Amino acid sequence: MSGNPSSSEPRSKGSMVYVVDDDASIRDALGNLLRSAGIQVETFASTADYLRQPKTEAASCLVLDVRLQGSCGLDFQRQLVESNAHIPIIFITGHGDIEMSVKAMKAGAVDFLAKPFREQDLLDAVSSALQADVRRREIEQQRSDLHSNYQSLTAREKEVMALAAKGLMNKQIAGQMNLSEITVKIHRAHAMKKMHAKSFADLVRMAESLGIGHDR
Repeated sequence: MSGNPSSSEPRSKGSMVYVVDDDASIRDALGNLLRSAGIQVETFASTADYLRQPKTEAASCLVLDVRLQGSCGLDFQRQLVESNAHIPIIFITGHGDIEMSVKAMKAGAVDFLAKPFREQDLLDAVSSALQADVRRREIEQQRSDLHSNYQSLTAREKEVMALAAKGLMNKQIAGQMNLSEITVKIHRAHAMKKMHAKSFADLVRMAESLGIGHDR
C-alpha cells in the first residue's frame, strides 16, 4: 500500500471504520493508516469478534477481507444483509477475481480493492462509504420524523390531508366530510403545522411519501 493519507477528504465527526482481517500485520497497517487520516477505527481478527463488539450510532463502514480463516467475507456480507444491517462494506482481498467482485458489488458493497492497493484508494473508498452512510441515516431519520409527525394528526386532520392531497378544494372536502369550509381550513392548517410543511405542495409530497391521498 502506498499513498498520502493527509490528502484524503475530512470525514464525518464521530464516524467509525471497522476493519476485519485475520492477518495481524494488515490490521495494524490499516488501523495506523486510518488513524493517521484522523479516522476512528476498531480492528478485529474475525467476524465473530466484530459481531460481539457494540456498534456506534454514528456513521460507519466496514473494511472486510474476502477470505478469512474459517469463513468467507461474501457469506458474512449476505448475513448482514439478511439481518437488516445496512453498514457500507469495502472488500479487500489478495485472492480476488472478477466474479467475486461482481457478487460483492451486486450485494451492495461500495468498493472492492485488490491487495496491494494504494493507501489513497482505501481512504477514498472509506470517505465515500462514510458519506453514503451519513446520507442513509439522514433519509431514515427524515422518514421516521415524517411518520411521527403524521401520527400526531387527529383523525379529521389525516382525512383532510388525504383529500387535499387528492386535489380536492376545501369546499369539496367540506361537502364530503359534512363539515363547514372554515372547519376544513382549520384542520388543513393544523395538519400543515404538525407536518412542518412549508407549502401545500410540500404537504402533497409528504402525503405521497406516506402512501396516502391517492386512489388505491
